[in-house]
This record gives sequence, structure tokens and C-alpha cells, in this order.
Amino acid sequence: MAAPTRGERGTSQTLKALLGIRELVFSGAVGPGVRLSEVTLSDRLGLSRTPIRAALAQLEQEGVLETIPSGGYTVRGFTQADVADAIELRGVLEGMAARFAAERGVPPVRLQGVHALLGEIDRIVADPDRMDFQAYIARNGEFHEQLHMLAGSETIRRELERVMKLPFAGPNAFITAQAEMPEVRASLVVAQAQHRAMVNAIELREGARAEALAREHARLARRNLDVMIEDAKLVTKVPGLSLVSG
Repeated sequence: MAAPTRGERGTSQTLKALLGIRELVFSGAVGPGVRLSEVTLSDRLGLSRTPIRAALAQLEQEGVLETIPSGGYTVRGFTQADVADAIELRGVLEGMAARFAAERGVPPVRLQGVHALLGEIDRIVADPDRMDFQAYIARNGEFHEQLHMLAGSETIRRELERVMKLPFAGPNAFITAQAEMPEVRASLVVAQAQHRAMVNAIELREGARAEALAREHARLARRNLDVMIEDAKLVTKVPGLSLVSG
């Protein structure tokens, strides 16, 4: 096997830095308003300052960090409204993807793959009290990725990829907390019904209905956020929830 090139090593180190800093921030180890030092992060993560600097710039673009006038970055805090807006934006773009898929049509072989995936999710959510959350996270992520591609629009897919990097905007943002809350856990069954309804609308070429269902699907995540933000014990269990104020 060939040794990694210099460029590949640099990319790998930047990814390690990105994941390491994101973990520090989302775990609450570094709180809102705290200045992030390249030197300190380099020592803490065992990486050189070059990938640390690239990772900090990436996280600033994602909205997790913000620049300060004196130079460097601080951890951003988020209001509940900030998070709700990010989720709503995801819903708008997913709604467009669903509408375009319905209006433009999807090859039957692609829809067969989506139905097979929905069948897997059906089995996972069949018993909410014994749900395999890791399996749900994986399949749910796959469903949304497929939805983004069904539109046949590279522009929408690219913009959705960018939006998914916003804090808490992704469809799996709060899944890990839902095992702790039966009332929210049950919402995953509702979410799966919405998945099926979206695909049905796409198959029937009902663009407006597909778009409305996708946007309502995102609003379900917003309602779950409202429930979780009131439960103090979840702050340490939900990645990044400590950054959100009510």
C-alpha cells in the first residue's frame, strides 16, 4: 500500500482537528464566550497549529465559532430561536428537494431503494420502548441523504449539505436524547409516518404536498427541541445543548 501523500496527511490532520474541537465545544468542555487558543488546542489535541487553524476557520464558517476583533475565535452561544431558524431552513430546502423530485419524477429503481430503507426503519421503530437508536440514526441519516438526491439538483444537494453543518440543523441532532424522554421517543414513530407520506407524494407526483410534508417534518424536530430545552438533566446528554439558551 502506498504511503499517504503530503496532501492526504494534511487533510487527515485537519479532520482530526475539526472533530476534536467540535467534541470539546459540543460536550460543554469549552463553553460559550470562551476564547480558543491555537497553542492550547494544539497541545490538548496533539496536533500542529496548521490543522488547528484550518479547523477553527471551518467551524467559524459552520457558525459554531465566531471571530473576535483582537484575533482568534470564541465559542458561540445560541438562542432557542437560532436553533429553530436553522431547523426551519433545513425544512425549506428539503421541501424544495421533495417538490422537485415529485415534479421531475424519480426512476422506479431509485424509489425501490427508498422503500427498502423505509422498511428497515419500520422494523426499528416497531417497538419504541426497545428501539435501537444507533440503527435509527444511521438509517434516518440515509433517508435524508437520499431525499436530497432525489431532486436531481446538485445546487439543492450542495446547499443542504451546507445547512446540515449548522449547529443542530441535522435530522439526527437530538436523537440521542430521545431515549431519555418517552414523549419525544414516540415522535420517531410519527417521523417515520411522515417519511412514508413524503415518498408517497413524490411517487404520485404531488409536488405541493411533498413540499408541505417535508417542512412539517422539520417542525417536528422544532417541537422536540422545545420539550428538551426545558429538561435540565439533558444538557449533559445532548451534544451541544449546553450552548443553547432558552
